[in-house]
Amino acid sequence: MTQIFSSPLPEVEIPSSPLTPIVFRHQDDLADKTALIDGMSGRSYTYGELAGATMKAAGGLSARGFGKGDVLAILAPNLPEYAIVFHAAATVGGTVTTINPTYTVEEIQFQLKNAGARLLVTIPLFLQTARDAAANTRVEEIFVLGEADGATSFSDLQAGEPFSGNPDISPDSDVVVLPYSSGTTGLPKGVMLTHRNLVANLAQGEHVTAVSEDEVVVAVLPFFHIYGMQVLMNGVLYNGATTVTMPLFDLAEFLRIVQEYKVTRLYLVPPIILALAKHPLVDEYDLSSVRQIFSGAAPLGAEVEAEAAQRVGAEVVQGYGLTETSPVTHATAPGKARSGSIGFVISNTEARVVDPESGSDLGVGAEGEIWIKGPQVMQGYLNNPEATRETIDDDGWLHTGDIGWVDEDGYWYITDRLKELIKYKGFQVPPAELEALLLTHPAVADSAVIPVPDEEAGEIPKAYVVLKPGQEATAEELMEHVAGHVAHFKQIRQVEFINEIPRSLAGKILRRVLRDREAAGA
Repeated sequence: MTQIFSSPLPEVEIPSSPLTPIVFRHQDDLADKTALIDGMSGRSYTYGELAGATMKAAGGLSARGFGKGDVLAILAPNLPEYAIVFHAAATVGGTVTTINPTYTVEEIQFQLKNAGARLLVTIPLFLQTARDAAANTRVEEIFVLGEADGATSFSDLQAGEPFSGNPDISPDSDVVVLPYSSGTTGLPKGVMLTHRNLVANLAQGEHVTAVSEDEVVVAVLPFFHIYGMQVLMNGVLYNGATTVTMPLFDLAEFLRIVQEYKVTRLYLVPPIILALAKHPLVDEYDLSSVRQIFSGAAPLGAEVEAEAAQRVGAEVVQGYGLTETSPVTHATAPGKARSGSIGFVISNTEARVVDPESGSDLGVGAEGEIWIKGPQVMQGYLNNPEATRETIDDDGWLHTGDIGWVDEDGYWYITDRLKELIKYKGFQVPPAELEALLLTHPAVADSAVIPVPDEEAGEIPKAYVVLKPGQEATAEELMEHVAGHVAHFKQIRQVEFINEIPRSLAGKILRRVLRDREAAGA
């Protein structure tokens, strides 16, 4: 019997509109208010200037014949101009594919080819990489944000008349953005998100975001990733607040920006929250302006959550989503935080908990794979119907691959990734639970747990541990520490000390890197 969990939050109306007019809805009433600030230089745009620059860039793209059905790639760090490039392409009906600037030439070239990009926008620092990657692809022209010898400046696109055409965008079916999934298994896949997908998710945030026009947000998470793109770029503009951009994460620079610009809300990933909880540098800055810290993209242990909240003096809440869901499906409503929880299913969204072995629906308190249905669910993976069918079933339910459960009050909890569960003598062992426990040890700075083959048990949990500077701990001490908190089958059986836990830019532990290391006998 199907058991569907609906959102306890009120339904919201989703405008039938292209994305950019919704994101720029404050361009007139807040025309003179600062929308975007470059945290490094102080360069800024008001809402009026942002809209004007975007329409001029859209005019330049249209004059070059770029429009509906064309793809523009962005290979750049977080800058105010990222929003201009993004929305100029969206305005004329094009699709934007956002590329991780730390990728290799081969990885960038794969995405350019797979997405069918026609134009590429980058910065002078990445120009040679962009040129090398664009070779043997459909890319016709490369633009740079700024100036570089032998390259067209993006400002050239803004030299003519503002765009005034009608691209006849169909919000329900036209793909506005094509981010690529993390690629932790197999090749990266292009996630087709329509105008309606992104507009819906902005509207769905009404009862959980609660960002007001007087707020300042620091955009340290990359705009190429769906979290940074939708929450820190589009979402903050949609709510009329101010975004301060950071091109890359540096703790001291991050803390300076929070202090100098009196940042009110921090949208972060667990590794940065861990730094806020434990790094001595935090004590040198005034973070009293911060009202809330929001964690997403990876599980955050309740202990680190509490430690960061106490140290910063702000509420720490969690949310959940995927690139495939534009991204948010769960979030914590204002004043409704519950320790360790990702909050409620958001408005206009349904969820199920399904036994991954039997396919049967599970009820309150039972752990299973979370399935999602809502207007934010992607159209599918580009040119990959097989992967699409594996992720979205015939009834429209998206299978997240994440294990979790819901309590009787409607609060949801993520246990781990389905594919990352460790099977110890048939019992399921979630690595995230063990990692959170390791972080409660005073000597541990970071940790990751992976399965290691074992003749008797099938798999045993092995921990990779980073110790704090000047701290000491033995493997036996750490195993005993965890053993005091978990059932016998969950206990860590091996510990290896390393200098750094490999993570993606979104903060997810790259367990495959550690598994490869283990397999190689490193």
